[in-house]
Amino acid sequence: MSTVAVVGASLAGLAAADTLRQGGHDGTIVVVDRSARLPVDRPPLSKQLLAGEWEPERAHQPLANKVGDLGLDLRLGVSATALEVGSRTLTLSDGSSLAADAVVLAMGAAPRRLPGPPLAGVHVVRDLDDCLALRADLEVGPSRVAVIGAGFIGAEVAATCRGRGLEVSMIEAAPAPMVRVLPGEIGGFVADLHRDQGVDVRLGVGVEGLVDDGAGRVAGVRMADGTVIDAGVVVVGIGVVPEVDWLDGSGLVLDNGVRCDETCLAAPGVVAAGDVASWPNPLFGEVMRVEQWEHGIEMGEAAGRRVLAGLADEWRGPGDPFPAVPWFWSDQYDRKIQMAGRPAATDEAVLVEGTIEERRFAVAFRRGDRCTGVLAVNRPRHAIQARMKLQASLDWAPIAEMFGV
Repeated sequence: MSTVAVVGASLAGLAAADTLRQGGHDGTIVVVDRSARLPVDRPPLSKQLLAGEWEPERAHQPLANKVGDLGLDLRLGVSATALEVGSRTLTLSDGSSLAADAVVLAMGAAPRRLPGPPLAGVHVVRDLDDCLALRADLEVGPSRVAVIGAGFIGAEVAATCRGRGLEVSMIEAAPAPMVRVLPGEIGGFVADLHRDQGVDVRLGVGVEGLVDDGAGRVAGVRMADGTVIDAGVVVVGIGVVPEVDWLDGSGLVLDNGVRCDETCLAAPGVVAAGDVASWPNPLFGEVMRVEQWEHGIEMGEAAGRRVLAGLADEWRGPGDPFPAVPWFWSDQYDRKIQMAGRPAATDEAVLVEGTIEERRFAVAFRRGDRCTGVLAVNRPRHAIQARMKLQASLDWAPIAEMFGV
């Protein structure tokens, strides 16, 4: 019987393991993860858990309840430190080695941090410990929370802090929030949404450093324009970095994560999935790395299927490509923002439903005769229908027909 090693008990890693079992793999599946406990589900970390509405036991991964039924050799508190690709042998932090017939890389990514010595009161939000530490600081009632970065995490944390009645400043070096996934004009809607809730939104200005109160705790944020924002708590949400340093010298191509082919294959017998993987998405015709929750599940499943096919034909067959429509949602105040696709800043934004002023609308993004994405705010039915259309085809015509434009 063959052995599959999964590096990372992440959403993608567990989805791969589940797919292997569902697909009939009856050999050994070893899952290693450096965390001493099973990683929790991430979406509640910046919302329900941080708000104090949920306790940690509610934030389990969708597949956590199935782990006991999958027959896994689950090794928590153990990380992979090296990979010999030719023999598919992992070196582990406990001093052991693990030879496998296939390796699934699903380590995820680590949050970027600001340079300089660590200060109390400065937080990232990536795992349960991060969330609980920040929550404890918020419960003290700081005079102000400064959120550096207006991406997913930053915007959601800012909204949650305002919901707790705290004064909040949200700082973004780009001219609009969430610029990595939203064109600027739509990012402007997000900025206005926060301003209307009393958030001090600072756009287009960078951060020079943090202010130390003299006792090792943060007292504020020093801006690049020379101003200082006084804050007793600072949350850093400036993106993540794929966890690939340990793969240096392995022979894998490391380019914005582990570079795979269209089938999730990084090398014979080695696949990657989730936040750590970049691959040429055949649907969009571009190389992308996607950090979204549902993508982790879908790519983990695709990686599991690729392993099943590779074990069956000894990695001689081409495998099936993984075409994906990126999909995300974000809950901020009473607005649910959902988007399917991958629009570029240069794509034409066509308002197809509602109005931006009423903050209940849908926008389709057009690039020639293709639709590259649909954004919906408090229009969940339209978002789901558009996603289904895009999964079938990126042609503009079906989206235009759906919305009557």
